Amino acid sequence: MRLTHTILRMTQDAEVDALVRARIRGLRLAKGWSLDDLAARCYLSPSTLSRIETGHRRIGLDQLTAIARALGASLDQLVETAGDAVVIKPHRHPERGMTTWVLSGDHNHDGLTVARIRITRPASRRLEDQRVHPGRDWFTVLSGTVELLLGEREVLVEEGEAASFSTMTPHAFGARGGPAEVIAVFDPDGERTHVDA
Repeated sequence: MRLTHTILRMTQDAEVDALVRARIRGLRLAKGWSLDDLAARCYLSPSTLSRIETGHRRIGLDQLTAIARALGASLDQLVETAGDAVVIKPHRHPERGMTTWVLSGDHNHDGLTVARIRITRPASRRLEDQRVHPGRDWFTVLSGTVELLLGEREVLVEEGEAASFSTMTPHAFGARGGPAEVIAVFDPDGERTHVDA
């Protein structure tokens, strides 16, 4: 059992190693750079870079950091595994009348979450259902009409229109006259309030 685990781990490490090398080469070629061009930017010799890309030399952390910086990538981007979901599954919230597809994934480094949301219920008029959190929310209506409640104010946002508002104002949104779909952008506080809730 232990031997199987060791072999599996070595296989996973080899796969990550090969992926990192392929990403380095792919990013270099996408920029139209030769080995000499990248070498000059990361202070390594072209032959060292060639051996790194082809797997004939181990990659040191100091080398990987210099290469990533020269390519305009982060270390995370170079080493993250390719296990990203290709198909985005919906998250259904029947009690809220919403279905959410998180489009930005777990690797969005600017702290914003992009989501497609299908809304089937009107906005709750109960003041305790209106949320308040730091930041701003943005959305654009793909279909239908969205009623946006901002405190005591009601704003109708039609198909093709967009809204942006301070989330320090108590707010809620829902569908008006049938289902509506939006693409929404949330900062981390908005994600916790609207997506994770």
